[in-house]
Amino acid sequence: MKKLLFLVAASLIFLPASRADQPEWAEVPEILQRIIAPVFPPHDFDVTAYGAIGDGLTDCSAAIARAISACARAGGGRVVVPAGEFLTGPVQLLDNVDLHLAATNSLLKFSTNPQKYLPAVLTRFEGIECFNYSPLLYTCGRKNVAVTGLGTLDGQADDSNWLAWKGRKGPADGTQKAARARLDRINNQQVPVTQRRFGTGDFLRPDFIQFQRCQNVLIEGIKIRRSPMWEIHPLLCTNVTVRGVDISSHGANNDGCDPESCRDVLIEKCLFDTGDDCIAIKSGRNNDGRRVGVPSVNLIIRDCIMRDGHAGTAIGSEISGSCSNVFVENCEMSSPDLMCALRLKSNAMRGGVLQNIFMRNVRVGLVKDSVLQIDFLYDEGAKGSFPPTARNIVMEHIQVAQTPRVLNVKGFPAASITGVRIYNSTFKQIKKSDVVLDADVKLVDCTLETVK
Repeated sequence: MKKLLFLVAASLIFLPASRADQPEWAEVPEILQRIIAPVFPPHDFDVTAYGAIGDGLTDCSAAIARAISACARAGGGRVVVPAGEFLTGPVQLLDNVDLHLAATNSLLKFSTNPQKYLPAVLTRFEGIECFNYSPLLYTCGRKNVAVTGLGTLDGQADDSNWLAWKGRKGPADGTQKAARARLDRINNQQVPVTQRRFGTGDFLRPDFIQFQRCQNVLIEGIKIRRSPMWEIHPLLCTNVTVRGVDISSHGANNDGCDPESCRDVLIEKCLFDTGDDCIAIKSGRNNDGRRVGVPSVNLIIRDCIMRDGHAGTAIGSEISGSCSNVFVENCEMSSPDLMCALRLKSNAMRGGVLQNIFMRNVRVGLVKDSVLQIDFLYDEGAKGSFPPTARNIVMEHIQVAQTPRVLNVKGFPAASITGVRIYNSTFKQIKKSDVVLDADVKLVDCTLETVK
């Protein structure tokens, strides 16, 4: 066994320390007291009673909408999707409604016809507010909303429909490239949101689930497959619980769960096997993130399993509104396609303060690049007027069986990366030198084993 130390344009040192108290975690019980899943009246509204037919062919959009309206008018309850395959367009929830997939073979299969997702609704596309195709499951400005149960939400996205819009493969009438550039431009020009109109011919993909500006959100138990883009996207929400969700979706930008500008969020006991970050915490992009000015605060991630993905937990890159108080514990991560366990990413266009990020008791089998990645040279890098800050990033009791390197940390002189500490951890099968640029990083009481 050999101790290994690489030092590249940074301070990286080993020091003895006692970490029995772990004071950073004292705030967690108080946060958990505020995160209370909504409870719904004991009334069921079966979608088949409103005309839905579970043959996988009949469009059940109107029947599901009638059931949701009836449930809301009655003061709330569960809108029940029984066993069967129910084809639908976008579904919009109302106050006090739990969309409940009652059986393991309850399937909501979402149409891939883009016209069904118009008229456009207020949303964010990659952190920028605009009007665009409705997310597949959507609600805005509601209280006490949920999707729960044993069944599956299937977005049916593949390279012949939604995913082709990314422009990577598959036949497509067009790609998102031109519209994406226009959205960036009008964001930088601070064009009013009401004038940011996208839809037919723009090819900006919708999220799968987006609960926006909601209070008291629950997403529990369901399976999610074949998403057009981001899969679970709580946006500007307070009191969010994501529990026991099984996500397997490997398309482009298929982040598993993206809490954006949210407060008091619990993500627990979930399985993530994704085409992008398993969990990515966000707070808006560039001018829009600063204009809205709502950070992501008080997020607890625990007892989750992360497989494929860019990162087990990411902060950014759309993080212009900042982020603080993230607690990740008791998770398992492993895949030859998982880039890293913890990833912070921003640049001098996006900026943001990323602070008080804590991870402990995480078991990592295999990652593709590094255990900790901080990338402030992402995309535009140092070209901008809003250099980002990362401070007080603490990892502890991280057990890693195989990693090319421990650290891949890239700052630049105008940015600030300080107080990055890894305590009492073990890293094995290391093959490459760490990369640490313009950052203050300390490894304390860690064991590192190299492979020649």
